[in-house]
Formats: sequence, C-alpha cells, structure tokens
Amino acid sequence: MRIEGTLKKWNEARGFGFIAPTQGGQEVFVHASAFPRGVDNRPSLNEALSFEIVVDRNGRKQAIKVERMAQLKQRSSDDQPLYAPPAPRRSWLSGAVTLLLLIALGSYGYKQFAIASRPITASVPSPAPAAQISANVASTARDDAVVDAVYRCDGRKHCSQMSSCSEAKFFLKNCPGVKMDGDHDGTPCEEQWCTGPFAK
Repeated sequence: MRIEGTLKKWNEARGFGFIAPTQGGQEVFVHASAFPRGVDNRPSLNEALSFEIVVDRNGRKQAIKVERMAQLKQRSSDDQPLYAPPAPRRSWLSGAVTLLLLIALGSYGYKQFAIASRPITASVPSPAPAAQISANVASTARDDAVVDAVYRCDGRKHCSQMSSCSEAKFFLKNCPGVKMDGDHDGTPCEEQWCTGPFAK
C-alpha cells in the first residue's frame, strides 16, 4: 500500500533521511537508493513523497519505491495513460466460427430472397367446350377417388412427413391442422415436393 508524506530530515553526506507520513505516526527511515535513479536524484526538505513501507532486519520501518509527488502529477497529466491494458487476443477458432456464421446467414438470406423474388405467373385458360369440361370433371372425380383410396388422414402435418406432391395435396385438402402451405397459395410443400427439385 502506498503512503504519502513529507521529507523532514536529510543527511546528504550519508545519503539517508526521515519521512513524516501525512496521516501521522512515527517518522519513516529512507535511504537514497529508494529514490528513482535520474539526473537530479537528490531529495529536498519538505518535498512531498509517495512511498511503500517494509520492515528491515532490525524491526525498523523503512521507505522503499519512493516517488516524488510533483513527478507523479506531471506524469498523470500527460496524454499517455500510466497503464494501458493489453489488447485482447482473439483465437483463430473464434474467427472461424464467426466466418461460418456469416456464411450461413448469407446463404439463408439469399435463399429467402430467391423465394420472395420468384415471379408468380398466372395463366388464363381458354374456354373449353361443354363436353370436354364434363370429361375433365369426371376424370378429376376419378383421380380424387383413387387418391382418397390410397391416402388417409393419420395425424401427419408437415411436408417432411410426405412422400409425394399428390399425398401433400390430399392432406392439405382433407386433413385439418396441417402445416404445409406457408404462403397460403393452395400449393403445399413447394420446396420439397410440388415445385422443388424432388417434385412428383
């Protein structure tokens, strides 16, 4: 612990003196070697000092690491701080993890942008003759009957549980609580089965 005091006695010939602590108490012995080395190493009487105390072999208190208060104040007023903490070291692992996260986020963002910017095309069918319409209705009814015979609602709700686009369409049309049409356009599982690379 550092203590402040004033140099009250000094013997230049023998190179020692005594410091009176500011908070009071017995004067503390100080040797010339306790002062920092420099051009002007001679202390002056009544000079304000900052120091630490140790007990020597004879049990006497002795001042060490003496600093002149005028020099401390001048040093603290400089632009450079007395102590600059070392810059934190970054490991290569944290840099690699950050890079991977940025790549993953970029890939996800690009995928979402590609889906959002996909053009929506709507074709207007030409009017068909009444005979063809009735044939199409009969064919659709026949196909729906076949699909109904093959599939049944069994609690599955997600696209990852489907095996084809027709199965996903059946579940979307007939089974309550399914979660296969996120954009509510009537086409289920667009990414997995109905318009994606695995569409069938």
